[in-house]
Amino acid sequence: MSHFWINQKQVFFEDEGSGKPIILLNGIMMSTRSWAPFVDSFKVNNRLIRVDFFDQGQTDKLIGETYTHQIQVDLLKSLFDHLKLEQASIVGISYGGEIAIQFAIQHPKLVDRLVLFNTAAYTNPWLKDIGRAWMAAGKTRNGEAYYNTAIPVIYSPGFYEKNQEWMQNRKKILVPVFSNALFLDQMERLTLSSESYDVKEKLHEIKAETLIISAEDDYLTPVENQAYVAKRIPNSHWIKIPNAGHASMYEKPLLFTTLCLGFINAKDTKYTI
Repeated sequence: MSHFWINQKQVFFEDEGSGKPIILLNGIMMSTRSWAPFVDSFKVNNRLIRVDFFDQGQTDKLIGETYTHQIQVDLLKSLFDHLKLEQASIVGISYGGEIAIQFAIQHPKLVDRLVLFNTAAYTNPWLKDIGRAWMAAGKTRNGEAYYNTAIPVIYSPGFYEKNQEWMQNRKKILVPVFSNALFLDQMERLTLSSESYDVKEKLHEIKAETLIISAEDDYLTPVENQAYVAKRIPNSHWIKIPNAGHASMYEKPLLFTTLCLGFINAKDTKYTI
């Protein structure tokens, strides 16, 4: 476990394994701990780096502050500087994918391969109103109300029904977290930070080879969102996962791991057939 400092604020990260570096970027409700099921596979042949954004996990909280995604993009640049990384591949899901896109636009030479799961190019009215529903539920300080508003839509209906025991165990863990006023305030700040997100006119500036993954039952960032991204990033490759929702890495963990490691570790990007 390690930390570094930005303007007297502490940032938490994990750095394990050796080889070609991969940075995993959290979704909005996630932390470095959320990736625990994937760590062993990712660090076998790679250097795996996980980081908590501001208002996530073990990184400092920005109580009383308002901010945009840019503060998280700058955090990621500071991580590169702290670790003296000349280049790394970045995997981001949802919120993390949005930060990854902006980082790849602003710092193209630092990104080797880019992997984007369930990621959009802007916060459209659909997603903005979903976020506002989360915030309204959060203001009630009722953990079960927040859970029922935010969690079911993250999963595909088929997974949610088939894995009811797992979902109920998750509920027992998450409801107390979602009853914590400090956590709910963090989530409100993170959600508000996304409202101004819009890189539609800058996607063409991304230079890295990019793998874009959609989940066909994603009701937060539907397939059309990734189609838009795929059409506008020059060196992009787009695939769709059937029978999976927004939390596709939990619904299809082996596929998640295979797609990330296969794409990042492939030696060549151009082939003569």
